[in-house]
Amino acid sequence: MEKSQAEDYLTSLLNKTLRVTTTDTRMFLGQFKCTDSDRNIILSQTFEYRLPPPPKHLNEETVTLDMTSRYMGLIVVPGEYIERIEVEEFESQVRGRVKVVGGGSGSGSGTKEES
Repeated sequence: MEKSQAEDYLTSLLNKTLRVTTTDTRMFLGQFKCTDSDRNIILSQTFEYRLPPPPKHLNEETVTLDMTSRYMGLIVVPGEYIERIEVEEFESQVRGRVKVVGGGSGSGSGTKEES
C-alpha cells in the first residue's frame, strides 16, 4: 500500500468506532482520534471490557459470557500491546457503499452501488 493510500485509509477511520483487543485480553470500544508512528492509538468516549476466564465445561453447546465494562473516556492504547483492530459498523452503514468490482484492466469504471 502506498503512503498516500495508507493516509487516506487512516483519515477515513477518524471518528469511527473501533474495537481494539490487547494482548491481555481486554477490549476497548471507542472513537478513533489519531495514531502515531509507534502504532499507538488514541480513542475517545472509550469503554473497557474484560473477557471472563474460559468456562470450566467446554463441552456445553451454549456458553453465556458476562462482559463487565467501565467507562474510561480518552485513552492511549500502546501499539506494542494491540492484537486486533476492528471497525464497528452496522448494516445500514455498509449498504450503499461503493465497492470495486473486478480488478483487471479494461473499459468501465469498475465500481457499482451495493443495494
